[in-house]
Amino acid sequence: MHYHFIAIGGSAMHNLAIALHTKGETVTGSDDEIFEPSRSRLAACGLLPEQPGWFPEKLSADIDAVVLGMHAKADNPELLRAQELGLKIYSYPEFLYNQTENKTRVVIGGSHGKTTTTAMVMHVLKTVGIKFDYMVGARVKGFDTMVGLSNDAQVAVFEGDEYLTSPIDPRPKFHLTSQISP
Repeated sequence: MHYHFIAIGGSAMHNLAIALHTKGETVTGSDDEIFEPSRSRLAACGLLPEQPGWFPEKLSADIDAVVLGMHAKADNPELLRAQELGLKIYSYPEFLYNQTENKTRVVIGGSHGKTTTTAMVMHVLKTVGIKFDYMVGARVKGFDTMVGLSNDAQVAVFEGDEYLTSPIDPRPKFHLTSQISP
């Protein structure tokens, strides 16, 4: 599959891009600014865009899906091109849901302690040898990225937060990652 990331340099977005790349998927992306550590991590995987900016000409009908980051605006030229081409456009949490809809999803929410509790659950699962997918809001010791996706895990552990889904979807991310599979 070929995924294009609009705003690939975000702290969460670049981790998802790296997770997909590690899984063997084709990943491209753009951003108007990318800071450390995203810049170095994307470069190490060969995913750092050649130049900053938005390039609608990078989008074509052969892209399987676009992942839209919060840094992009609703009038982003790449987003407009993706819509014009009729490409499937996912927000970050929609994409996580799509990748794990047939798995048991554990979403940790609340006012305080989401990252800590998610990290604790991840460490327990890893220690007992249960393979799992995950998304957590900070780097966790013992894990290379903040996102891990696989084809064979039966469980997905997500830190669920209240931040908005995308520039074109004002729902809280938590609502998407925790929804029940159809």
